[in-house]
Amino acid sequence: MAEHPFAPFVRILGKGKKGSRSLTEDEAFDAMSMILTDQVRPEQLGAFLMLLRVKEESPEELTGFVKAARLHAHAPSSLQVDLDWSSYAGKKRQLPWYMLAAFVLSGEGVRVFMHGSRGHTPGRIYTEDMLSLFGMSASQTWDEVQQALDSHSFAFMSINTLVPRLGEIIELRSILGLRSPVHTLCRLINPLSASCTVDGVFHPAYAPMHQKASHLLGVQHSLTIRGDGGEAELKPDSDCEVRWIKEGQLSDQIWSRVYPRRLVKEETLETDQLLALWRGELTHEYGEGALISTLAALLVLLGKAEDQASAVPLAELYWKRRNKARF
Repeated sequence: MAEHPFAPFVRILGKGKKGSRSLTEDEAFDAMSMILTDQVRPEQLGAFLMLLRVKEESPEELTGFVKAARLHAHAPSSLQVDLDWSSYAGKKRQLPWYMLAAFVLSGEGVRVFMHGSRGHTPGRIYTEDMLSLFGMSASQTWDEVQQALDSHSFAFMSINTLVPRLGEIIELRSILGLRSPVHTLCRLINPLSASCTVDGVFHPAYAPMHQKASHLLGVQHSLTIRGDGGEAELKPDSDCEVRWIKEGQLSDQIWSRVYPRRLVKEETLETDQLLALWRGELTHEYGEGALISTLAALLVLLGKAEDQASAVPLAELYWKRRNKARF
């Protein structure tokens, strides 16, 4: 029996401690292209994903994977956005306060394209599930993305719409018992080639990996936050690691907490507090601190402030002058 065309990629990763190696960028591109066009048997896909998981993806592998995935997103080159925001982790300890930071930016005319997934980890709150709270829904086509951006400078698309095959692979988490490299490549896909990107990580090793892969992909301005639950949200009561690409140059930083003490975690998460805080009907120390901190970092990313010291007052100003009646 002739060898399956995908078998060499599994062999490269699984040939033992001395014989295995990472894929080159071209090999990663070819492997992901085969996966996305259903040219791989299920057992090959499982082996491939888990071998990568054990080894941990290299920036070059991620670059090849992302380039292949972008071809399947079929994003129109004419559609322009200022900020690509990936949201894949979901929140379980705190509400997704980062959404309010995104809405503040869009209210200031910053065109924000957010993409993500939901449901792959029980007990978490996902961006897509919160959109209806604000009278929004996920875009199903690129024309709908265009309309949403033109109407209120914010659009969300699920990875199940963006690249459906990747959405299917993300759902394998409940079968494999582990997240796969697809979770990482989806965060970096940036289908509209925004010059500024923001994403979040949970595990320390992934922050530099995301940063280096973004650099290889040619992103000029990126922010990777080791934030709450793996989403791009800074913790206001804890110092947070952030990694930058600024004008193509890589750097890292500790973003200082705004509260000197850790705040008590709420026993239950009431999602309607998001809308109430936006409308000014609620005071929420953690929520306001999280959105201000996150917004401040994004203002640095977008070139509207130089550093944390100048960005925080500007973020507070943006927050105060938001249109409370928007939602």
